Amino acid sequence: MLRPIVVGLDGSRESLAAADWAAREALRRGLPLRLVHAFEGLSPDTSDLPELEAPRHWARRILRGAMDRLNERYPQVYLSGEQIARSAPDALVTAGNEAELLVLGSRAFSGFGGFMAGSVALLTVAHVTRPVILVRADQTIEEEHLPDAEGRPSAHTPYRAVVVGVDPAHPCEELLGFAFESAALHAAPLRVVYAWRLPYVQSAAEAKARRAVGAAAAKTLTAVVAPWREKYPTVDVTELAEEGGAAQLLLDATQDAGLLAVGRKIRPARLGMHTGPVAHAVMHHVRCPVAIVPHE
Repeated sequence: MLRPIVVGLDGSRESLAAADWAAREALRRGLPLRLVHAFEGLSPDTSDLPELEAPRHWARRILRGAMDRLNERYPQVYLSGEQIARSAPDALVTAGNEAELLVLGSRAFSGFGGFMAGSVALLTVAHVTRPVILVRADQTIEEEHLPDAEGRPSAHTPYRAVVVGVDPAHPCEELLGFAFESAALHAAPLRVVYAWRLPYVQSAAEAKARRAVGAAAAKTLTAVVAPWREKYPTVDVTELAEEGGAAQLLLDATQDAGLLAVGRKIRPARLGMHTGPVAHAVMHHVRCPVAIVPHE
């Protein structure tokens, strides 16, 4: 049975942009698309009290409006929708664990409203065991593609690059598999970024140590990527082993990218928001869609 792509809806511009992105991804992957709107105030029982019926009316309107919009724009996508009478994090984690991808709308760190205003996205990302994609409100189909020859936005030019941040010291098979598959599906180039740090050395030996550590990092990255190059021979891969902080290097590498993928270690704790410092930073500051890929 095919896993669907699941979108969490909250009525915001961000969640509608996420639904559009997810519909395009469903077409590329040949998967069904499932829309989920969760609200604890939902109930199957009707009520004569306006203060109880109004939230249910708006919940139905959010879901129906999104489904009508997507059916019109992407009639080829097999689409379904569901309202769930549970808290948004609980409902999204459950739905996300059964999905191929979970797609959520998000805002920048300084934004208000939508998933990123509170803890919904952070809690969901921290506990879903499948990849989660975060999409900004201004993400359009043209943003997925390079500008045309005149520098104008276009939906018919090649796709922008996929960027993936790896740390060879930790398992990254799931992460590299996701990144290579995404690049292949989009016929996009792939940039693999590995950030390394120079250990403390005396200043007289610093230059020599930097060259040695940099060469070793590049060699390590090449070894990690090699099996995936063989598996996806059509993907154009650039390896970037550079000195610096991982979050900043990824931010720099995604200035013109179409998708960033980073990993998150699955933790047994049921409480808290364990996303890791790099994932946490890029979730808030990278403008292109961000994929958080869990791994053991």
